[in-house]
Amino acid sequence: MRVCAPPDDECAESLAGVGVPLVPVGESARSLMHGETPPSAADLARRRVEMVAEQFETVAAAAEGCDALVAAGLMQVAARSVAEKRRIRYAYVSYQPVGLPSPHHPPPPRPGWSPPPEGADNQVLWAQDALGVNELFAPALNTHRASIGLPAVDDVRGHVFTGHPWLAADPVLGPWQETAGLDVVQTGAWVRQDTRPLPDELEAFLDAGDPPVYVGFGSMRAPEDIARVAVEAIRARGRRALVARGWADLAPADDGDDCFAVGEVNQQALFGRVAAVVHHGGAGTTTTAARAGAPQVVVPQMVDQPYWAGRVAGLGIGAAHDGPTPTVGSLSAALGVALAPGTRARAAEVAGTVRTDGAAAAARLLLDAVGRGGPPVSV
Repeated sequence: MRVCAPPDDECAESLAGVGVPLVPVGESARSLMHGETPPSAADLARRRVEMVAEQFETVAAAAEGCDALVAAGLMQVAARSVAEKRRIRYAYVSYQPVGLPSPHHPPPPRPGWSPPPEGADNQVLWAQDALGVNELFAPALNTHRASIGLPAVDDVRGHVFTGHPWLAADPVLGPWQETAGLDVVQTGAWVRQDTRPLPDELEAFLDAGDPPVYVGFGSMRAPEDIARVAVEAIRARGRRALVARGWADLAPADDGDDCFAVGEVNQQALFGRVAAVVHHGGAGTTTTAARAGAPQVVVPQMVDQPYWAGRVAGLGIGAAHDGPTPTVGSLSAALGVALAPGTRARAAEVAGTVRTDGAAAAARLLLDAVGRGGPPVSV
């Protein structure tokens, strides 16, 4: 087994921990997200097209000797072609329902693309999305397919997704609604059990008072001044603050003993010991907080994160902040919802329903498909 992913240390270290080699492909996600200035729409488009050529070379080499290829994310444009050429099984996985076409929801906003017109029908929006994907990727994809003796593709998005994609999201947190023409298999979220102990200094902070409110934005380019805003909002609620540095290198604005900064840490162990989790709404963080029974405040920044914010609010396990840039007042108001006794009770109730076997379910599907043999169709 091997994994093709951006050449970031965090990814390499996580894979090394389970004995899986990283095959670097593309540029560093951290560098892209946290350069001096965000990349322009034109720059993003150029980089995406350049990725296709690199994927055909790198993924094809990595897939040598493999029985199957699993791709995640629309940017993995070359993966299915590699699987076709090598005559091996192929599966596409989405980590959120809104990543797959359905009349029940609009497509997520794609970085660098113009926002869609308000009020447009979801099916119209998905049709426009398909045209945009074709316009961006079809020339490069079909040029490379022709070079390895494969026929042209007229629907890039449908080609990548297949008619039988997997959905690696929890059925309670992110349920799939049946959609004609798309046979989705919902495996549950893919979560690896984390057994690392919390650092001694963090344990001491947790033991020194009431459960704090955790604030973290993971790999995101966090809202400006968010650490100060968050700490002030948390203090306004009479709570201590635990600030996760993340890729934005957040830190409390002062050295008050009611604040603590933490680096990369076992969130599975930590979230069960906090009063609430304030975060960006990534699929992984949302699922981890939900499994721990921690009330959430989601401050969505991009792509699928507004969806997860809506799910958290809709399930009654937290609050969805309106917009990506909170003020002390707006975040304090959202914390008021998350810290309410009824929200914690509901979060504990939902925690008991979250599946923990999603990765095992997907592995069984893949092994079964490989074991059946036959032609190299999608799993």
